[in-house]
Amino acid sequence: MRSLSPLEIRPARPTDTADLTAILYDTFESTWLPNITSSAAKAFREEDRPTAYVARRGHKFWVCQCGQDIAGFVDWQGDFVNALHVRGSYSRSGVGSRLMDKAEAEISKSGFTAARLETDTFNSVSQQFYAKRGYTEADRYPDAEWGSDLVTILLVKALQ
Repeated sequence: MRSLSPLEIRPARPTDTADLTAILYDTFESTWLPNITSSAAKAFREEDRPTAYVARRGHKFWVCQCGQDIAGFVDWQGDFVNALHVRGSYSRSGVGSRLMDKAEAEISKSGFTAARLETDTFNSVSQQFYAKRGYTEADRYPDAEWGSDLVTILLVKALQ
């Protein structure tokens, strides 16, 4: 965990693209790579999925900036949180909580009474993080994205 400068939550800018892509590769290496097949990992890299995702949705991301660093980002649409990614060097520093606070507040402000998101059964760290925030399991189903026999958990949290 890094010593933090004040955290700023702000909309992503076009100049953040390289940092956002790097964060996605960082979390891929630490979280997904140990849990997927080698063919799924190869496809991820060959298709350059982080670059494609940032190109498609990066303009909607909210980032957490710490000094000159982009420490993480959150992406949501409607009541569904598509992604929360925190650079490994900022793990357990409050970045994820601040980003989720923003997403949940905006989801609620848009009139939704609950927030939804997915994680996978292997990701006990994210399950613990979301449980502490009040998310509960609503469903489980095969994770077809990775072709690796993973199981996705749908989590839901009532918003005030």
